[in-house]
Amino acid sequence: MASDGDDGIAVQTFTLEQEQELRVETPARGEIKLKLVDGTAEVFGAEIAVGQSITCVSGRKLAVFTYHGATIEVRGEVEIAYVAGETPMVSYANTHSVLNAKRVAAASENSSEAEGPRVMCVGPTDVGKSTVCSILCNYATRAGHAPLYVDLDLGQGAVTVPGTICAAPIDAQIDLEEGIPLEMPLVYFYGDLTVNNPDYYKHIVSRLGTMLDERSKANEEARAAGCVVNTMGWIDGVGLELLLHAREALKIDHVLVIGQERLFGQLQQKLKGTDCQVFRLQKSGGVVERTPEYRRASRDRMFKEYFYGATGELAPASQTAYFSKISIYRIGGGPRAPTSALPIGQAPSTDPMRVTPVVPSTSLLHSVLAVSHGKTQGDLLTSNVAGFIYITEVNMMQKSFTYLSPCPGELPSNVLLSGNLKWLGEDVK
Repeated sequence: MASDGDDGIAVQTFTLEQEQELRVETPARGEIKLKLVDGTAEVFGAEIAVGQSITCVSGRKLAVFTYHGATIEVRGEVEIAYVAGETPMVSYANTHSVLNAKRVAAASENSSEAEGPRVMCVGPTDVGKSTVCSILCNYATRAGHAPLYVDLDLGQGAVTVPGTICAAPIDAQIDLEEGIPLEMPLVYFYGDLTVNNPDYYKHIVSRLGTMLDERSKANEEARAAGCVVNTMGWIDGVGLELLLHAREALKIDHVLVIGQERLFGQLQQKLKGTDCQVFRLQKSGGVVERTPEYRRASRDRMFKEYFYGATGELAPASQTAYFSKISIYRIGGGPRAPTSALPIGQAPSTDPMRVTPVVPSTSLLHSVLAVSHGKTQGDLLTSNVAGFIYITEVNMMQKSFTYLSPCPGELPSNVLLSGNLKWLGEDVK
């Protein structure tokens, strides 16, 4: 039922029956508000309180699901809003039950060998992998556990800016407006949106796996809670090789294949004889294919949210750094061996793990650089990053650059990592 409110804003009311889902897509510009009028409902596994309003900004998509029935009010102009009777949410809840049983068993055992589930969602692009990860994390927190959310998808940036591999503990329901919490993320900088250096990507994932193991040994609750891993949509050739490497490096024992039977069959065959179980989950009918423009806008939004906050509540600091006071490096590149040392007819290749100094130039303009915890050039391959800065101006006469930082004050380190991340920021002057 549609009408206009007292303030002239369009209002629609939807009545959902048991196990139905309201799917809402917002227009490219503008925002809407959803409110639970009565009943019980959740968004991606996060419960909504009666009377609670959720703001959905431009370009976002939400699915409000109810197990028992609910009435939802939508305020604002929507791209599309409809009630769906067929939804895989029950199968996702059943998957959570299987995973939670392992968490409970691991928590009840005193042995340090008893591990909680380490689950990885895989599948092609646009099948809802990140949504399933959010649902499983939210269900886990509602059951009293705090799993680690691991994001291996370079192009998305679910935890922080795109071009990174990240992990963050989820000890409360993921905020429907602000997303995954950034209080204690572990972030490794890859520096690109696609994997053009598979060796370095594998190195970072292996490093993350080592940190995950150390965390499990040091914290019994973390060991029992396990982790939920989101992956890229690259599943063929080298992409499949990277998935299998991540499965081994992170010691994944549950692989959830979404949206493709072929990949399900491949993984069943390749993981036969291991302690890893492979399950197939249905793709939600609400998942739609994202255009390149939509993906670009989503990445820009993640960069903007890092510096300005999800609702623009942050005021990033603009500061100046001199070339003489900082060191910038890039990982990958440089000759591996001279031609004379190679077999006849073989061309020299680049060293994917070489750390190369970067000479500051105007090419840094609009770059997003990582502030590394590494203090020396040798530390950079194994160090995570403290955060990111955005270059707004390069002055070659003064040999300096101006940058945005999420907070004022000196940088945690003067060692910076450069990649291919560019962002044409808004209102940065």
